Amino acid sequence: MTSFLSGLLSPGAAKHRATVATVLAVCGVVSLTACGKTIQIGDSKDPSTPAPAPATSSALPTTAAPSQGAGNSALQVVDSTARDAGLNGTGGTVVGAAVQETPPQWVQLSAVTSPQLPVAHLINVNQAALYRFDGDTADPSQSNCDDACASKWPPVTIKEGGNVYLAGVNPKEVGAIRRQDGQVQVTVGGWPVYRFSGDAGAGDLNGQGVDGRWFAVGPTGQKAVR
Repeated sequence: MTSFLSGLLSPGAAKHRATVATVLAVCGVVSLTACGKTIQIGDSKDPSTPAPAPATSSALPTTAAPSQGAGNSALQVVDSTARDAGLNGTGGTVVGAAVQETPPQWVQLSAVTSPQLPVAHLINVNQAALYRFDGDTADPSQSNCDDACASKWPPVTIKEGGNVYLAGVNPKEVGAIRRQDGQVQVTVGGWPVYRFSGDAGAGDLNGQGVDGRWFAVGPTGQKAVR
């Protein structure tokens, strides 16, 4: 388990690896091709627009034209870690209160348990806990956290055409929306995903239960609570 977990985490986070107790596998013996997919970017601020049909289970790009938003570019969801794909570093993601100046080239979502929260919840490649907001909606996927809210709860954004790498998350749960400011935000189970500016380091869960509306997000988009 230790050697597998070390492949999920960024090199700079080695001293925090003990905070992560378990990485949860989803696809098992299913091949990576069967578990990957291509997703289109929905429009968070236009719930009246029908969502695109779910992509078929394929790691190859879909031939369907983007259905929403000018300049829409599909994302690739990969049921494999960034390290397995030969990538190092963080993809450009930042930590804590740092401002995400430009969208990351790639992001990684990993399902873990930890001493603070012994149920499955998501972290990014920096081991930052990820959250969902009860003020958002999952069907249709829509973010209602903008401006000051988004400064406190930075959305998990990604560059158009980028890759979302997974560990312990079913690719069918992953999607993306275009935010009010035009950035692309990752969703899980339809819920927009955020980090918390009050989490200073790996393993922090300071955002859990804030205002009774913010909770760690589970691998199917559910609230991760004890």
